[in-house]
Amino acid sequence: MPADIVRRESFLHNTPLCCEYDSINASYPDQIVVQTTGAGLFCQMSFRVVMLICFCVLPLQAARLRVVIDHQAGESRLILGSLRSITKAGETFSVTRTSYLLSGFALQKADGTWLEVADTVAWMDAGKARSTLMLPDVPVGTYSALRFYLGVDAATNAAPPTKYPPEHPLNTNLNGLYWAMSGGYIFMALEGSWQMGNAAPAGYSFHLAHDANRTPVTLPGPIDLSGDALATITFDVPSLIAGVKAVSFAKDGTSTHSKEGDPIAAALVANVPGAFQLVSVESSVPELSRPSPIKPLYMPKKFTPYRFTMSRAFPMPALPRDNPLIEERVALGERLFNDVALSRDSSISCASCHSQPQAFSDPRRFSFGVDSQTGTRQAMPLFNLAWKSSFFWDGRAPSLRAQSLMPIQDHAEMDENLERVVEKLEKTSKAAFAKAFDSDVITPERIGLALENYLLTLTSHDSKFDRAMRGEAELNADEKHGFELFMMEREPRMGTMGADCFHCHGGPLFTDHQFRNNGLAIDENDLGRAKVTGKAIDRGTFATPSLRNVAVTAPYMHDGRFATLEEVLDHYSDGVKMTATLDPNLAKHPGGGLKFTADEKKAIIALLRALTDRAFGGE
Repeated sequence: MPADIVRRESFLHNTPLCCEYDSINASYPDQIVVQTTGAGLFCQMSFRVVMLICFCVLPLQAARLRVVIDHQAGESRLILGSLRSITKAGETFSVTRTSYLLSGFALQKADGTWLEVADTVAWMDAGKARSTLMLPDVPVGTYSALRFYLGVDAATNAAPPTKYPPEHPLNTNLNGLYWAMSGGYIFMALEGSWQMGNAAPAGYSFHLAHDANRTPVTLPGPIDLSGDALATITFDVPSLIAGVKAVSFAKDGTSTHSKEGDPIAAALVANVPGAFQLVSVESSVPELSRPSPIKPLYMPKKFTPYRFTMSRAFPMPALPRDNPLIEERVALGERLFNDVALSRDSSISCASCHSQPQAFSDPRRFSFGVDSQTGTRQAMPLFNLAWKSSFFWDGRAPSLRAQSLMPIQDHAEMDENLERVVEKLEKTSKAAFAKAFDSDVITPERIGLALENYLLTLTSHDSKFDRAMRGEAELNADEKHGFELFMMEREPRMGTMGADCFHCHGGPLFTDHQFRNNGLAIDENDLGRAKVTGKAIDRGTFATPSLRNVAVTAPYMHDGRFATLEEVLDHYSDGVKMTATLDPNLAKHPGGGLKFTADEKKAIIALLRALTDRAFGGE
């Protein structure tokens, strides 16, 4: 096997499931190709399937311990965004984000020694329904305590994070808990707002990280594992702030990035062990169902696997297992993307509002639909979509195949019904559908699958910045300064005066794919994510866009209100509006923004221009 190819194999029912990852050529050593071969056509997810099956097939004399963590605020369930907890200094505060990593699970035996449960790590998030993990293959018996760590061990923390499958707890695109450029996982992100009396609310952002802050938690039992069991643990989240080593926002500060000697980080470490409590162990758990095998949809007898190209610095994406990338389907999707037959009057196509030179975005503030109708939101650029799990500014589409059909039916966009689209395509495209699917039958579902296939291939990872990171180019002085500011927190208390960009735009994708209120005044006519979820905490929040290619994707914001990058920097410097849902990473800065100097703005913009891919006119 060639040295530059890494083959990963698993075996399920004696069928090899394999993927190959190789470099495109010597000129692009940071890029890898995901090539599916033979029976491994849908191998992208094989790791997860095998992992789940090993949970279900147990050796003799082994039990499973399901652990459920209930996030609480005192005696009540934790309600994100609710100003109901009080510090020992009398400050009222809320929690809007609690996201953390647990590892190193162990059970204490009767003789006092510890039974380590190998390879156990969990990502928990109070806002994302992440609260359960399974400890499999535990020898039956009675144990006196359960132990785990907040954070990962030093070896894991120092290792490259790009090796993890898409749904692994340590996949950085999944958990959003990694400082990619500076290295290492965030063990816990705790964010929210606070106020004293009737004073205006402000934000706080506590990020616990670094090896020295990995914290053990030991919970006394007994834990009866004569059979499968369910352990319920409560996590009193506010006690991390109002615990034995209390934190006062006014006195101690509103942010920490766990710099050595930071008293806030030390207080969090001291409060973690007492925040968890084992409240019950039940001797029965619901049966685990076997995962249903996911089969590719409507595959043709002959097809050519598509070579999906990505940067070696990127985390593994969750490519759809039921819609594998094949050249025939990608070609059909590209054809449909440019086909005006998808619109009512055959006047516009998808490409009309997503122009390739502008990184598949629209240089107009609002796109024109049929009959010159305009929408109310700026068309988002289309690249690196394989790493997203929801689409549109408000995240209302759960997949690309669903997203791609919505503009066709929107009265302000293409204003067509899918039945008529099928009728039109039957006159022009049956042969292309026959190559991409198992027959020439055209349906809305197959239109969505083809468009999804094509859109997934639009990747961007070849900018001047990327080449500088792999030693093939050099950033100039302004770009270097901009990068330093970009990756540095603005924390005057600890003597760091960065731009705090990395909180929302960190990592090689330059986005965390979250929904945030970034300081624009809330428009009651467009509440963003809240219209989808119905939650007050989501009022005025919109998807965080990638900053890749940002220099060619003007205008900016969900409504295209800013025409230039200079206007965007002015907003974050002095124009941030304090509202109830303002992101804590902005709300912690008083006075309407970060107060950039002219030189800081110049440097940050220089870095942003260095993020333009060569395919879109970058250096």
